[in-house]
Amino acid sequence: MKVLKAAVAGLMLLPVLAAAEEIGQVSTVFKFVGPNDRIVVEAFDDPKVLGVTCYLSRAKAGGVKGGLGLAEDRAEASIACRQVGPIQLPADLKEGEEVFKERTSLVFKTMQVVRFHDKKRNALVYLVYSDRLIEGSPQNAVTAIPIRPWVAE
Repeated sequence: MKVLKAAVAGLMLLPVLAAAEEIGQVSTVFKFVGPNDRIVVEAFDDPKVLGVTCYLSRAKAGGVKGGLGLAEDRAEASIACRQVGPIQLPADLKEGEEVFKERTSLVFKTMQVVRFHDKKRNALVYLVYSDRLIEGSPQNAVTAIPIRPWVAE
């Protein structure tokens, strides 16, 4: 019983990351075998800041390797975050906190989104970038949301 309680407590300390929902995709390169190369558009809600949804577009490799999850996806991505309800900032908001992370190669490469709070301008800033165990990529994209009162229509 003590082991189970310790395991549950350990899991509660792990960061809460958003899960993406696929909105749509377009094919970019035809592949004879396996799925085509494509651009995928996904949405995820910020797990700590209620009222914010981010839309991420990124390339996904196709072919046999892509179909099996063995291909390395490109580092380029685009992000747009929007206020979709009243924004509620938690007291424990951390600068540069990771809100989304997904593996983009079999082992060593990930794409992630981090959040910053620009207190001076009263805005939330989201940055998407790709990193690799040995060497990351300078490719990145940023979006910002002014924190304003929500007006229900």
